[in-house]
Amino acid sequence: MFQTCIALVTASVLGGAQPVHAAENDPPLPVTITNNSGRHDALYLYVVGTDLGHDDRRGHLNSTGTFTSWPQGKTPPIPAPDASIPGPADGGSITLMVPRNFAGRVYMAFGDKLQFFLTTGGLVEPAPWTASDPNHGVLLDWSELTYDSGGLWLNSSQVDQFAIPHVVAVTSQNGSTRRAGELVPDGRHKIVESLNDQPGWGRLAQRAQDGSVLRVLSPARGTDADVFDPRYLDGYIERSWAEYAAKPLVVTPFTSNPAIRFTGRTQGDVLSFTDVSGRRVAEFRKPSTMEVWRCDGALAAPNDDMVGPIARTLCAALHRSTLESNDLQPSGTSADFYKGTVTDHYSRVIHENMADGRAYGFAFDDVLAQESIVHDATPHAAGITITPLTVD
Repeated sequence: MFQTCIALVTASVLGGAQPVHAAENDPPLPVTITNNSGRHDALYLYVVGTDLGHDDRRGHLNSTGTFTSWPQGKTPPIPAPDASIPGPADGGSITLMVPRNFAGRVYMAFGDKLQFFLTTGGLVEPAPWTASDPNHGVLLDWSELTYDSGGLWLNSSQVDQFAIPHVVAVTSQNGSTRRAGELVPDGRHKIVESLNDQPGWGRLAQRAQDGSVLRVLSPARGTDADVFDPRYLDGYIERSWAEYAAKPLVVTPFTSNPAIRFTGRTQGDVLSFTDVSGRRVAEFRKPSTMEVWRCDGALAAPNDDMVGPIARTLCAALHRSTLESNDLQPSGTSADFYKGTVTDHYSRVIHENMADGRAYGFAFDDVLAQESIVHDATPHAAGITITPLTVD
């Protein structure tokens, strides 16, 4: 499951510093941050998120795992308290403690501290793809984690951007370690160059004043930043919806239970699905390009056992350009994805440059388990390692 904490605005709650342990004797999880970037400027870390054990309070952790709620915000937004944790120098490590029942992000930023703000609606997190955001010129990235009664989920996310290459890892009680997010050698440079080779996609790279690449934007964020064609997928979406006016589309969203299946047919601009009894259970109007990039709007996926799983499947197939050509979804392997000229080249080149082929190129990249995530039900420790960062 995609344990995401992606949100530009989170709720604000009053309160002071309190531990978030699930039980008095439940120790926090050590998460070691290692800096192998090759950079010599300062590294700043932030652990921000939600206290799942106390009414979903929003706040931040310090290095020892103590949780502090954000103070009340205002309109217009006011600067949030400095929640930075000094990170290790190149070649060094630091261990942070994460208490049980915490979900959030571990931000990392080189050179400058990040600026967070508080509104009456909550915390405003960095949106560096926006030119007006004060963090626009900062080299920054984040991992996402959830540590609860089910264990630890930790992922490297490229849903919004790709900036700082890093590997996420979890070590089990038996000493075995799972890793994800590792690039192939010189992978960051290869990602930038591969997108430069695709007409229109090279504009997704945002650069610092010295010309070095700060980040590569996802097509959704590139559209937000007005550097990408907002109608890029329109033709492919049109053909995909038209394909199922004459034949059925079969969706079996649960690989563990293929007997659960839904059959879709298009009427006009609406793709409707029935279950095995013939009962109509879901319908999806033809989405816009942006709704595909974001997997929202017409493709919004509620947390249920019918509409959400079908929506996730459709969104993944549209990103991977398999919906028009394959009437059984989801299916295929990574070798079958991104074959069209019109496809999500951003996600394609990120997957191609991952050592294990797995990434979170878009929100539902976990369909058919293509995501860069590690999980352990009873973790002993975890880690995030920043790998060599080329200057492009």
